[in-house]
Amino acid sequence: MTRSVESTHFKAPARRVILVVDDALDTLSMLCDALAAEGYAVLVARDAVEALQRFEITVPDGVLLDAVMPGMDGFALCQQLKATPPWSHVPVVFMTGLSETGQILQGFASGGVDYVVKPLRIPEVLARLATHVNNARAARLAREAVDVAGMGTVLLDAQGRVAWRSPQATRWLEQAFGSENTAQSQAAASWLGTAQTGGEVSVALPEGRRLMARHMGQGDLGESMLLLRLATQDNAATQRMREVALTPRETEVLSWLAKGKTNRDIADILGMSPRTVNKHLEHIFEKLGVETRSAATAIAGQLLPQGSVNS
Repeated sequence: MTRSVESTHFKAPARRVILVVDDALDTLSMLCDALAAEGYAVLVARDAVEALQRFEITVPDGVLLDAVMPGMDGFALCQQLKATPPWSHVPVVFMTGLSETGQILQGFASGGVDYVVKPLRIPEVLARLATHVNNARAARLAREAVDVAGMGTVLLDAQGRVAWRSPQATRWLEQAFGSENTAQSQAAASWLGTAQTGGEVSVALPEGRRLMARHMGQGDLGESMLLLRLATQDNAATQRMREVALTPRETEVLSWLAKGKTNRDIADILGMSPRTVNKHLEHIFEKLGVETRSAATAIAGQLLPQGSVNS
């Protein structure tokens, strides 16, 4: 008896794509064979120009990058990749024959996550690459999950500098402060710093919206996480209501007053004595700057939500 499996479909996981950038053909050949044997899809480039062309076609999951190449070297290429938001998340592992401390530090300063020294030890290269590709993928999924939830995230380092921000946060900050240049970056950093030390802050966005930033706490390394969200712009009535600063109970009393209820009616509805209603009305009149019930009722129609007055 044969068992049919035609109705069962398994979706193979997408192959991870690795870009190898090196001007040495023997290195390219060796790495292509080793990566293909590990199940990677491999792209190659002989210089920085070709590497950027590959990025324009598809964004790889990781890059093995020769540090020293003709024309633009690997350090400058890495800096350009990290300065391009759609590409900045891709981990770059440098390949270098230069093991001096200065060259290693330059690689990290340009945005590389790791380095391997030539002549390459293939098992080591594969192990390091797999670790960074997996970590970058996990970080990207977490970042996208925050954005899908309708929020953005910014991570500040111990010196208050932006260490990382999600794509949604990047878009909102650019709407609020403009595309990145020195002055606008400083304005955004200052605003985020205020949220870090002073609680929730906001800034106006187009179309009557506001961008809110709230400090969520500090991590083990002194990093601070800020959560960004959108809120609707306060209209004039809402702003005035906030300035008046009625208590919740005073708001209830004013709402029933606006519906034409007497003091005794309000007392019965809210479960308090008429004397207490009178005291609340005294405070309400003082805060609104009026002296009569009719004047308070007229203002209530402007301040209170429409449903709470008409229902």
